Amino acid sequence: MSSVFVEDETVHRKAIRRIAGLVVLLIFTLSVLSGVTEAANLEIVPSASAARYRVKEQLAGKNFLSDAVGTTRSISGAVSLDARGRLLPGSKITVDLRTLVSDEARRDNYLRRNTLDTASFPYTEFVLREMHGLPFPLPGSGSANVQMRGDLTVRGVARPVVWDGTVEFQGNSVRLQARTAFKFGDFELTRPRVLLVLSVEDNIRLEVDLRLRQVS
Repeated sequence: MSSVFVEDETVHRKAIRRIAGLVVLLIFTLSVLSGVTEAANLEIVPSASAARYRVKEQLAGKNFLSDAVGTTRSISGAVSLDARGRLLPGSKITVDLRTLVSDEARRDNYLRRNTLDTASFPYTEFVLREMHGLPFPLPGSGSANVQMRGDLTVRGVARPVVWDGTVEFQGNSVRLQARTAFKFGDFELTRPRVLLVLSVEDNIRLEVDLRLRQVS
């Protein structure tokens, strides 16, 4: 009788373990099917990031166009994703325009005082609305082509813009390189006029090279 009882108890325990295993498998399967993963918050690392503008201009005494390039590392912001990989409110990039520096101080001073009026509008801000092509959950390696859509504000004027770029995954950090372009008039800006510049092309190219660190 005792041997039969022990055997029945063993069978009972095995059945319980089997049922428990099926429950765990079911929960895991449902979570995968529903897309439930951990949310992600990527913060910009200013010391490893840069933003720049490029505008073609013709300088006095030159017979060809060259790029005027202004750069800054005064960048802040974050890209936040929910558990399904969708952008969360607050995902934005902010650049301090007062810190843009090129190879010509007169150009920089004109931009600050006139074109950008950084005394009244010190920052430009890009608020992300959509991000296409970003794999989620975020991998620890590899790369992907992405497109960012959102609203860019320059000198108090907001316009929708599209950025095309690439992301490279390196452990818990991401490198994002992206670019966009627009005309001066799109943001009600006036083209620079300084003595050394004969003409300025009506096309502004913006570039960002960002290092983002995953903090959650």
